[in-house]
Amino acid sequence: MHMTSAPHLLTEDRPEFDRLLDEALRTADERPELATLGERLNAEQLRTMAQAATTLLTAAAAAEYGHYVKVREELRDGALSASGTGGEDGTEEQDDGAGVSAVVGVLAPVLAGTAMLIFLLVGYGLKMIEPEPAFAQTMLTAGWLFGALTVAALLFAVIGLLVTALRNSSTQVAAEESVPVPDELSRAREAWRNALLERGIVPFLRDALADPTAGPGYPVPRTPGAGRIPSLGYSRPDFTSPGPASQGPRPGYTPPDFTSPDFGGPDHEPE
Repeated sequence: MHMTSAPHLLTEDRPEFDRLLDEALRTADERPELATLGERLNAEQLRTMAQAATTLLTAAAAAEYGHYVKVREELRDGALSASGTGGEDGTEEQDDGAGVSAVVGVLAPVLAGTAMLIFLLVGYGLKMIEPEPAFAQTMLTAGWLFGALTVAALLFAVIGLLVTALRNSSTQVAAEESVPVPDELSRAREAWRNALLERGIVPFLRDALADPTAGPGYPVPRTPGAGRIPSLGYSRPDFTSPGPASQGPRPGYTPPDFTSPDFGGPDHEPE
């Protein structure tokens, strides 16, 4: 498969690539082809080179990765369809009921406690007036009645919170136990990991260590299955020292011909 037809490595699978790369570098001493690690290139330099070559390395396992992504997407679509048709109405009704219970559990104690304080304060304030009004005792009775309602509302709220917590925990455990990783997805993921490690990462590290031109300044990867790591396509300028003097003609030099003027005496004009 050509590199252009290889599926692009998704963001959610990039950590798995990094873990495989770290595993290969960590266990390099167990592989004879990576025994020279640290002589010219250390683990950090190889990691930088491999991360720059992610697209090329993943192309070595393009078929396995495409199958893995396809199986994963099909399982996700099936799970979304099942949850959308089977449990959406029941879940909404359960959430609505839990929301109403929570509101009642919070507001009832607050309202009952506020009414209790108001009636008791007014009732005891009326009792201090002489003569005592006839409805002062009625206010006190109403205050103590709201006090009892406050206690009952608090008990109801505590019980409701406990029941909700237990129901949510049991639902979460059941969901975790009822949705195991499918065998097909697990096999597809393992096949991709093995292909990426054995056909992509390890050959790249082996060739990088074996190529004498590879070094920290040569992070250009190879194409999977194409031999050694290529150079950067840059050659040093061909500086040559000048040849001996005998190899070329010397520049000629003729001094100027200086001649004195021809003086013939005072009566003789120069020509």
